[in-house]
Amino acid sequence: MDNKGRYAYEGLDRILHEKARLGIMTSLLARPDGLLFNHLKELCNLTDGNLSRHLQVLHQATLIEIFKGYEKKRPQTLVRLTGEGRERFLAYLEELERVVQDAASSARQACSGPTGVPAGWMPA
Repeated sequence: MDNKGRYAYEGLDRILHEKARLGIMTSLLARPDGLLFNHLKELCNLTDGNLSRHLQVLHQATLIEIFKGYEKKRPQTLVRLTGEGRERFLAYLEELERVVQDAASSARQACSGPTGVPAGWMPA
């Protein structure tokens, strides 16, 4: 059996694999109509500048759409996932589930296997 690259996890998209962007994408996944900037900022516990920067990265990657409008004469920003963003994020989550399953399986095997250092080996 060829195990080359078994734990490479190529599906862990670097754009999505960042704590703030992971939170943003998760928030938007549950709300297909999108979220207003301030609500998203609160949900993800981010500052205006930090959220703006992460939204810029996600927008450039065509994972989200950004709409500008007004409510009661106040400017508003609405953010929502694109179709591609939803697909890529779901694929990312599947890969992340594989990581968790592999880690849990490895931990179970390690607990049931031999412990100690093989004969002839010394700590470095």
